[in-house]
Amino acid sequence: MATDVLLWEALNKALNVEMAADDSVFILGEDVGLYGGSYRVTQNLYAKYGEWRVRDTPISEGGFTGLGVGAAMVGMRPIVEIMTINFALLALDAIVNMAAKIPFMSGGQFPMPLVIRMPGGVAKQLAAQHSQRLEHTLMNAPGLRIAVPSTPQDAWWQLRQAIRSNEPIVLLEHELLYFSKGPLDAELEPIPMHRAVIRRSGRDLTLVTYSRMTLLALQAAKRLSAEGIEAEIIDLRSLSPVDWDTCIGSIQKTHHLLVVEEDCGFAGAGAEIVATLTERCFYELDAPARRHAGLNLPTPYNGTLESASIPTVSTIMDAARHTILSGETS
Repeated sequence: MATDVLLWEALNKALNVEMAADDSVFILGEDVGLYGGSYRVTQNLYAKYGEWRVRDTPISEGGFTGLGVGAAMVGMRPIVEIMTINFALLALDAIVNMAAKIPFMSGGQFPMPLVIRMPGGVAKQLAAQHSQRLEHTLMNAPGLRIAVPSTPQDAWWQLRQAIRSNEPIVLLEHELLYFSKGPLDAELEPIPMHRAVIRRSGRDLTLVTYSRMTLLALQAAKRLSAEGIEAEIIDLRSLSPVDWDTCIGSIQKTHHLLVVEEDCGFAGAGAEIVATLTERCFYELDAPARRHAGLNLPTPYNGTLESASIPTVSTIMDAARHTILSGETS
């Protein structure tokens, strides 16, 4: 039976279930123990499992992420929490040069059952150094898998699937989604971690998005429906690999494509998505595929400017209208 929970609670429950089932699962990161995590995700786990399995670390992302890599190589299942994706820049050597490469370079002799959780995204006036997304950086590292849950149900499924996997998986969690509420059915059969989901069916436009932008896209689609525009919303749920088949199937029905992302548009995730889908669906598109993304500038601290730097429900609606109208006038 489904019950409504907050997204952070879904993650917390997933951690608890997997730690209870497997003694090799442990957590390390800044403030994950006594404090219970910056967003409460590890709340009460320290008291239940002790300091050996819920380990507070110094402020040294490169050090404790590297420790996670080493632990994974010798058979443990570490879950590294980096307090914010912005700080992951200090751990890129461990993530990109080690975690992503060792299974390949060892010919599979060393699997990498490592999960790295990273809160990120534009929250509420956290300024430029604490508002980055960085999906593009991680997507460009072959060997990494990247999951982007947007609902409590997906957070529950994808974190548990990641912990049980023998591959290095990054879980990108949007900071403004932690306290969003939705149904969680612990008995529901999980779908594959990297399969996209059609959140809303439509006939006029395929809107591909992920993470918090999924929620905004659904709001935009509801308003567009009143204008006679029916948008199909695809939540990717994964950025590496990408479920191209679900996207292609939708484009074959709507013949229009709009990709929405919070990250900067230049060289972002949306650029790859549009490029690949244009290559594969060129003759299906009745208009050029479009991207709607954050501006290519450091995120301002000022609240009004911050809001203006990323997509909103209103701007998503404008982009959707433009995508469809450009096909009618071409």
